[in-house]
Amino acid sequence: MERLDKYIASRSRYSRKDVKTLLREGKIRLNGQITRDSAQNVDENDTLEISGEPFCAPKHVYLMLHKPQGVVSASEDRKEKTVIDLVPDKWKRDGLFPAGRLDTDTTGFVLVTDDGEFAHRILSPKNHVPKIYRVTLRDAAVPSYAETFKNGVVLGDGTECLTAELTYTDDPHIVRVILHEGMYHQIKRMFASIGNAVTALHREAIGGVPLDDELPPGACRPLTETEIDTIEHA
Repeated sequence: MERLDKYIASRSRYSRKDVKTLLREGKIRLNGQITRDSAQNVDENDTLEISGEPFCAPKHVYLMLHKPQGVVSASEDRKEKTVIDLVPDKWKRDGLFPAGRLDTDTTGFVLVTDDGEFAHRILSPKNHVPKIYRVTLRDAAVPSYAETFKNGVVLGDGTECLTAELTYTDDPHIVRVILHEGMYHQIKRMFASIGNAVTALHREAIGGVPLDDELPPGACRPLTETEIDTIEHA
């Protein structure tokens, strides 16, 4: 059971202040009856209407967002546009955040949610949820890279990375890297430590779920139940 104002605010774009206004104006019905009590307890079995429309928002939101360049992977920023700014109002709610960060100039799959426990499970290195990146390099990749990544790259500051998988493409300047951790600027630092530089970086998949080909940069959509389960149990 939750307070009515908290229940709605945690599952929608409405703030608790907005909910109190709607209650005062008689625009919320609980189980068919107008209510003005923000502290009234409700749960998933109750029926709610707001301004005549059924309120059926799920407890948590899980979004696949195609991050473009120049957008910050943060919930808010005073100067730059964030991934949360790209989320349409119909999916916005209190507590949304990106589960894992991409650099401002990095593109691709960002998972946006308000489920902190889920985010912790998929981001924890001990759970080894894989993330796949397409990496464009300044210099052509050499055959030894794959073995170096498999053995665990040692960064310039002495940090040892977990084993990672590197595969080659038809373009010698483009490789794919699968990581099971997510340190700050990790891929850029990994290549810098072996004498190369990353010129473009794109996250293609998280936990075996690929970025939707039909999702243009800046757009997002809800993850399916199957996709959520695939990521969580990758």
